[in-house]
Amino acid sequence: MAKKAKASQAMRIGRGTPVADLEQVLEMMAKHSVAELEWEASGTRLHLRTHAAFTTSGAPMVMAAPAVHPAPAPLAAPGPASGQPEKPAMPSNQKPVLSPFVGTFYRSSSPGGTPYCKEGQAVKTGDRLCIVEAMKLMNEIEAEFPGKIVQVLVENGQPVEFGEPLFVVET
Repeated sequence: MAKKAKASQAMRIGRGTPVADLEQVLEMMAKHSVAELEWEASGTRLHLRTHAAFTTSGAPMVMAAPAVHPAPAPLAAPGPASGQPEKPAMPSNQKPVLSPFVGTFYRSSSPGGTPYCKEGQAVKTGDRLCIVEAMKLMNEIEAEFPGKIVQVLVENGQPVEFGEPLFVVET
């Protein structure tokens, strides 16, 4: 009985849908990236469309069922206990240049071409260092700070991950 009294006090839209219920539905739509929802029950029809519905490419949205993956087994920390030598820390005057994409690393604009930069070469902010091809797009990676290329860490044509060090630059 108390539940009915509470529901009757809630602000209602149309045939009696409480605003709080609609807010919950909209929050769930945002949480699960649902752009449009149609619902019909007991003669009441509800059609909600978020801003995201108007910004899609026009193709129907398809959502995959959530997948459950087991957590990976914890890895032993590198060091003497696991049998691997510890990597020495990078000197304070050296910085890594990290890959901003997952893709393929290229040192030049064409196969066999002159590399954009070489070990020992001085670079200025904005100088082109390499290309990372991601989804058929050639993304030019530029120096974010001036310095000297100390080491090229990736071979030409090799795949790279997001955040993977590509170069070491002495500042």
